[in-house]
Amino acid sequence: MTINVGDKLPATTFAVMTENGPEQVASADYFAGKKVALFSVPGAFTPTCSAKHLPGYIEKEAALKAKGVDEIACTAVNDPFVMGAWGKAAGADGKVTMLADGNGAFAKAVGLEMDGSKFGLGTRGQRYAMLVNDGVVEQLHVEAPGEFRVSSADYLLDQI
Repeated sequence: MTINVGDKLPATTFAVMTENGPEQVASADYFAGKKVALFSVPGAFTPTCSAKHLPGYIEKEAALKAKGVDEIACTAVNDPFVMGAWGKAAGADGKVTMLADGNGAFAKAVGLEMDGSKFGLGTRGQRYAMLVNDGVVEQLHVEAPGEFRVSSADYLLDQI
């Protein structure tokens, strides 16, 4: 069942790459007490994700924060080493937190997993954006397959 606006995010764990290596972060702790613009991509270093999705949020960081967003986070069903390397390569450090959902537990818990096996990707997270306030979903924008519009930083900015 897909998460809806007004629902509390499920309790899962992400991994974040730090100077000391991967660290586990409980979703409840990460989202507590702040407004987070969270977006999900099917995979790090993939074409649309690298050319448009992540760069858009990096570019719009100041504008999102000016509208009350405390943090911007990107999640994907990738390991923390890949997410960390992708964040560094894209210039996301200090702007977008890269939340690795290595086993897809978060994607499954929010009901937004997808089958990318025909592309050799296995189970991944769908492309979406959500605005989360103190762990509760305030906005949810899920893309149609193959689309990139409603999960963009520009679209989310227009909705806040």
